[in-house]
Amino acid sequence: MAEILKMFVALIEILKLPVIDKSNGNNFSSVSSVAVFSSAIFVVTLILIRLLYVIYCNSRPLSKRASKPVSTLIILGSGGHTAEMLNLLAVLQKDRFEPRFYIAAATDNMSLQKAQLLENSLIAENATRVPNTAQFMKIYRSREVGQSYITSVWTTLIAIVHALWLMIKIRPEVILCNGPGTCIPLCAIAFIFKVLGIRWSSIFYVESIARVRRLSLSGLLLYKLRMADQLYVQWPQLQHQYPRAIYVGRLM
Repeated sequence: MAEILKMFVALIEILKLPVIDKSNGNNFSSVSSVAVFSSAIFVVTLILIRLLYVIYCNSRPLSKRASKPVSTLIILGSGGHTAEMLNLLAVLQKDRFEPRFYIAAATDNMSLQKAQLLENSLIAENATRVPNTAQFMKIYRSREVGQSYITSVWTTLIAIVHALWLMIKIRPEVILCNGPGTCIPLCAIAFIFKVLGIRWSSIFYVESIARVRRLSLSGLLLYKLRMADQLYVQWPQLQHQYPRAIYVGRLM
C-alpha cells in the first residue's frame, strides 16, 4: 500500500501543470494543455483510488454471502494441477458453485476429460437434477514448452485476446486456480475488470502441495501484485515466508 501511495505522489509531481505565460500569444494552446493535463490527472487519480479500494477489499476477510449460487470459473492445468483441483472440487458444496466453467489449455487433452468424468459422476449421484451446470472450454497457451521467445510474443498476444473474450463471455463471480500458467491472463483481466468496475470476481488461488519452500511463478505473481483475494498454501514454512498467504494444511 505504501509503495502505491509513493507512486501516486511521484505521478502528481510529473504531471504538474505548466504556468501560463500571459505574455505569450498562444494562450489558447496553453489553456488546452492545462485542460489535457487536468483531465489526465483526474482520470489517473480516479483509477488509483479505485485500485487502492480493490487492494483494500482483497486484503480483508471475506464476508459471508447469501446462499445464492455463484458462477465459478475453474482453471485446470496439465499433470498434477488438474488432479489437485479435482480433489479440491470433490469436497466443495457443488450447489453453491454453479454454473461451473472449466477451462484448460488448448493443447491439454486430458484435463477437460477428467472434469467431464467428475461432472458425470455428480449427475449419476442425483439423476433427477438437470445437468446444465457445467461448461467446458479451452484457451490458447501464451507459450508452449520449448517454444522460442520470439514466436511466443505473437502467441501471448493471441492468448490475451482469447482470455479477454472468455472473461467477457463467462463473467464469473468466483475464480478457482492452483498454478497453471493459463490462469495468469484470466486472473489479470479479472483484476482489471475489478478496478474498472466492470465485474467483481473473487480470485482464490491454492498453491500446489509440491511447493514447500517457494511459491510457483503463478502464485508469486498473484501474491506480489495482490490480485488474489485469498491465496492458500499447504505447508507452514511457506506461509511464514509469505505472511499474507493462508495456511490450510495438506489437501491431498
